[in-house]
Amino acid sequence: MKEGDKFTQTFLVSNKVYEGFIDLFKDQNPLHTQEQYSIVKGFEGRVIHGNILNGFLSYFIGECLPQKNVIIHTQEIEFKKPVYLNDDLVLTAEITRIFESVKAIEFKYKFINSASNVVAKGNFQIGILK
Repeated sequence: MKEGDKFTQTFLVSNKVYEGFIDLFKDQNPLHTQEQYSIVKGFEGRVIHGNILNGFLSYFIGECLPQKNVIIHTQEIEFKKPVYLNDDLVLTAEITRIFESVKAIEFKYKFINSASNVVAKGNFQIGILK
C-alpha cells in the first residue's frame, strides 16, 4: 500500500444490521426506534444508530484492505447527514500518510449515500502487526 491508494466498499443498512445492533447494545433511543418521533423531530424516518457506521468501518479495516494483520490505532467519525434503514452506502478510503518507522498508515474516508450525499467522514490510523 502507498500514499494516494484508494479503496471502496459498499454497505447496505439492512433491517438485520439495524435489529442486530439494537439486540446487542439495547439502545432504544426513540430517534432510532420510533418513526413518528423521528418525523416530528424533522427527519424522514427513524435515523439509524451512528455506531453502525463504526461497525462497517471496522469490517472494512479488518476484512477489505489488502493488509490483514492490522490493528486500529485511532478512528474518528463526523456525522454529516442522517442515515436511514435500507440506505446503500459507499465507503471510500484513501491513504494520506505512511509512517514506515512505526509501521502505521493513516487514511481519510467518507460514507456516501445513493443520493451522493456525504453522510459521514473522518480519519483512521492502523498499525501493521508483525
